Amino acid sequence: MKRSEINYLIRSAEHCYQAHGWALPPNPRWDLTDFGLGDWRRSGLVLVNLAEEPEYCEKLMYAQKGMTTPAHTHRQKKEDIICRWGQLAVQVWSGFPKETEGVEFSIPVNHEPRKCVSGEVITLEAGSRVTLFPGIYHAFYPLSEECIIGEVSTANDDLHDNFFVDPNIGRYPGIEEDEPVTVRLVSEQSK
Repeated sequence: MKRSEINYLIRSAEHCYQAHGWALPPNPRWDLTDFGLGDWRRSGLVLVNLAEEPEYCEKLMYAQKGMTTPAHTHRQKKEDIICRWGQLAVQVWSGFPKETEGVEFSIPVNHEPRKCVSGEVITLEAGSRVTLFPGIYHAFYPLSEECIIGEVSTANDDLHDNFFVDPNIGRYPGIEEDEPVTVRLVSEQSK
């Protein structure tokens, strides 16, 4: 990704958070990805890591309409994906998508079990959440022009516990420096 695109997306997320009353902590830990596919408008996500403890994790995320977090699962992490503002679509599969088409399963939505068919899209309004257990494949994207998305989970390991359907997907973007840095991403701080 170009640095100018990263700066633009962070400014957009900051504006959206402020406009809807979401205060960030001092020195927020920004993360951003195009999933290594080089087209953040189709596959992209902006994240702020709010809590990164051995037992739990919390993230505040931002996406614009058209930006999808591609289908993936976790082997260890259990998480709630929460629509904090806007409207969010979460597509869920009971297992690997091509192997589970049409399979019925149950998934908690707002803490209530909901029967789904593998591949179904669940629409979350602001305040609603879906609970994803390890092995449940999921993809999500805004239905509104912008969306603030929350994630509360067990311990997070982005390097070793993200299993995408598309084997070409990577977690962190390569960066082309075309304007000054405004914020160093988490992935840059660990280098």
